[in-house]
Amino acid sequence: MSPSAPAHPRRRLRRLAAALVAVTTLVAATACSSAVDELKGASGERQEGGTLRVGALNDIVPARIFTNSSDAINVLIGSVYDSLIDYPLDSLEPQPSLATSWELSEDGTRLTLQLRDDVTFHSGRPFTSKDVEFSIKTWADPVWTVQLQRTAAAITGFDTSDEHAITLTFAHPLSNVFDLLDMLPIIDAESIDQLREGKAFVGTGPFEFQSWSPGAEITFTRNDDYWRGKPALDGIEVSVIPDPQAQVSQLRAHQLDLILGASYRDFESLGKDDAFHVNQWNGAEGQVYVGTNVTNPALSDVRVRQAIAYALDRRRVVDEVLRGAGIPISLPWPDYSPAYDEEANATYDFDLEKAAALVDEAKADGVAIPKLPLTYPAENPIYGSIAQIVQADLAKIGIEVELDPQEQAQVIQQLIGAKFPALWILSHAYAHYTPSTLAVSAYPFNADHNASRYVDQGYQQAAESVWKQKPEDVEPAEYADLSAALLKGSFLLEIAITLPQDASSTRVHDIGQTKRGEPLFYDTYLTR
Repeated sequence: MSPSAPAHPRRRLRRLAAALVAVTTLVAATACSSAVDELKGASGERQEGGTLRVGALNDIVPARIFTNSSDAINVLIGSVYDSLIDYPLDSLEPQPSLATSWELSEDGTRLTLQLRDDVTFHSGRPFTSKDVEFSIKTWADPVWTVQLQRTAAAITGFDTSDEHAITLTFAHPLSNVFDLLDMLPIIDAESIDQLREGKAFVGTGPFEFQSWSPGAEITFTRNDDYWRGKPALDGIEVSVIPDPQAQVSQLRAHQLDLILGASYRDFESLGKDDAFHVNQWNGAEGQVYVGTNVTNPALSDVRVRQAIAYALDRRRVVDEVLRGAGIPISLPWPDYSPAYDEEANATYDFDLEKAAALVDEAKADGVAIPKLPLTYPAENPIYGSIAQIVQADLAKIGIEVELDPQEQAQVIQQLIGAKFPALWILSHAYAHYTPSTLAVSAYPFNADHNASRYVDQGYQQAAESVWKQKPEDVEPAEYADLSAALLKGSFLLEIAITLPQDASSTRVHDIGQTKRGEPLFYDTYLTR
């Protein structure tokens, strides 16, 4: 049972972090985080009003609005919607949000949540247990292609007899049910058709959607009736700027207050300038990887996929592209995950000799390896730089690659539909959540249907094993089996954990971040 706690958990976390940084900076002044941002802003008096001007690389796509597949979508979800619970950045301990407390049955198949009774949607309609049911059923509908669709669909019963409480019944225990409740935005049933058309996004969050000019701008206004208290900002303007250098230039020219899409090299440069803050969001890690379509004849042989894994110069990517804001990996798990295994994580350390031997062995057995397209989003400077390194690495072992940059929306469409012809580079998330979420939910990993078209009974069994039980009941050996299945299949080749960053002018204070990677502006204020 969790106690009722109306204060925002991330606000409390950031205040604690600020106090800690105030001490640690006496001996070390190199940290780059939201806590440092708050420390720098401590001398600026909190002011009401003003509009935060944000630069984003990618526009929203209404049909993909619940996929966290673009930075503009992340701003929209983080600003307009609330979730039932919140994970702080540094743990998987659920904190109250729209749900004030909860109780899980002994057998792990029923969860009762107590809900706030003072929350309204932006339309003025009260929030009730029926809205929880509608939101979960919406996510369970395959038409929305959300990554936690399988978990939402495993919730089979809804007792909404009390407007301010709901009991959920599961088809089986769900080790990642709180992951779902953290990620699930509470959606307004009355405006769902307008949401599909991109005409309205109605939530209970601190900001209200105002307008969307496709390919150009999304605007939000302050929700004066927000249940936590009204935000300081009058509003938010998100400009869609696909050119990262243009974002940096506009930040330097004071035409933008915050940029979400820049290279790590640019963030490194901005961090050395006293006119800017650079925030690094530890706890909201992503992973950059090379994906493989295992139905492509050249990639259907696991030896070729393993050769690619050995040939990836992960350390070079971390040093040159991520500028040190990353960690080389063979498996997706960060070191605080219950699935982390240091030895297994080094399985595919850089080894061109092993890689070349595997390629030669496959070719000797008749495997033909023609030039392979390597697809990646053109707008993001990180992917292009990594693609060039991968291309050079694979050339050294006799695999020729043709770079295939495409628009972000097209790449995501291929990811969801499993339509990549051969190789691709993208980032994924969820490895910093309960490990089962990655294995049964994420587009690249879903054991039942993934972007690589990889199907393996052993992998499916390992994924189901860690999913269909209470989280505290999962044994370490079961996570080891899951990792072993991933390494055996080698259908998705991890490169590095990435630590997300953004940059703002020094007039911006108290930016937050969800574990999902959504910027939070409830506490944000501007000084002049």
